[in-house]
Amino acid sequence: MATPALLASWFPNHSAKAPSMRNAPAFYRNLEEALDLRRAERSVFMVRSNEPAPGSIDFSTLDFLHLSASGAIRAAFLEELANNPKFELGAGGSRLLNGNSAYVEAAEATIADFHSGESALLFHSGFEANTAIMAAIPRPGDAIVFDALCHASMHEGMLASKALCKQSFKHNDVENFREVLLQALETEPLIKQGKRSVLVCLESMYSMDGDVAPLRELIEVAKELFPDGNAQFLVDEAHTTGVLGHQGRGFVNELGLENEVAIRMHTYGKALATTGAVVVSNQTIRQVLINHARCFIYSTAPSFPMVAAIKAGYKLMKTGQTEALQENIQRLVKHFFQVITENPVWDEANEEGILSIPLAEDWESRPFLTQVVPVMTRQRYTLWLCYHLQLAKISAFPIDYPVVPKGQGRLRVVFHATNTEAEVEKLAEAICEWAQEMLDIEESGKGSSKIPSAARRVQAQQAAVEGNGNGVHA
Repeated sequence: MATPALLASWFPNHSAKAPSMRNAPAFYRNLEEALDLRRAERSVFMVRSNEPAPGSIDFSTLDFLHLSASGAIRAAFLEELANNPKFELGAGGSRLLNGNSAYVEAAEATIADFHSGESALLFHSGFEANTAIMAAIPRPGDAIVFDALCHASMHEGMLASKALCKQSFKHNDVENFREVLLQALETEPLIKQGKRSVLVCLESMYSMDGDVAPLRELIEVAKELFPDGNAQFLVDEAHTTGVLGHQGRGFVNELGLENEVAIRMHTYGKALATTGAVVVSNQTIRQVLINHARCFIYSTAPSFPMVAAIKAGYKLMKTGQTEALQENIQRLVKHFFQVITENPVWDEANEEGILSIPLAEDWESRPFLTQVVPVMTRQRYTLWLCYHLQLAKISAFPIDYPVVPKGQGRLRVVFHATNTEAEVEKLAEAICEWAQEMLDIEESGKGSSKIPSAARRVQAQQAAVEGNGNGVHA
């Protein structure tokens, strides 16, 4: 479990470093000044050790199916290695020079078939795959229309894109999407003439909000405005691969829209507990990526172990070994919503703004639920809620700026296939216990000065560390 000392090391008080570097080279001083801006906003990133804390209940990792924690992917991976005892560890070059192999091509064919796609092309990560798509696919004169909350990798790719027109639409807002798409149609001459196209970019499920894209409705709008098919979709399935769809085929499969989406990007570092990503598309898109995506052209090919692990993950899905895990996630999230909304403190905490779970609204009416559930509270309280849960042996972490917009921090809870109902009930009870403590503090009239017990314990440890001269300054 987490201790106050461990939490103090995870969330230290940072002090500015650049002012003490007057005699240092400007090269390093300027870099520290950039870090000082993050330190001042309490938004500096750290690579933490012992996370999740040993002995804590996992409600934080992206090992959604717990294929890593359970050892299932390791066993399947070792079996795949045993079936290929003469494998070479390294690829030997890029896919275009020495690095391609029949093994990689067979894996891509298997992946394409599983996802009902014409072709598949492997990449080292989802970030790399998205940047490759955004940089290589849109042609000069094309437009990119993207959800305002789409992943950073898409934004990175847009910086290198040949499309000059790049316009966002309000998150999951179908009407605003129509307006933005219509604007592109009316203001871009080549698009209006039918000589250029629009690439619509979105995520299947948004990992900081846990909501899914209104994909069917967006496609209907695109077809209405572009009946000739000049508006095509890229769907990032990073957080739905393995979790949604038949045998884990993803969100697009869940909706039966495989033939309506030009590009699907699936990643393997989350539910499949391996590494890498794939772009599922037709052969034309595959060939454009091979010829124009610089990160594909100039990167060493995937190694045998990487591809073997991916094949192992697909074997687990194809043989039905993950279906019960998918179903259990659905059951556990439903149980969480039911238990927490029935807690005696829920209504008051919700009304007072102490506790809010947007996805808990009308959860019973949705055809499926997602495994990522953000818990909202007052901004200055988010870290305090984290402390309370961590000290209760529950691993969950705050997500704040710059990962989410300023003022929209939240505690992200991630459900896993091997969590139990008892663990889910403990999570709900711990959240409500903290909410009751905060209600009591605010009712006492000391809301601005009094802090909850868990936060006091951590802050006392932070003060002790600083008093010993061991404060963190990096």
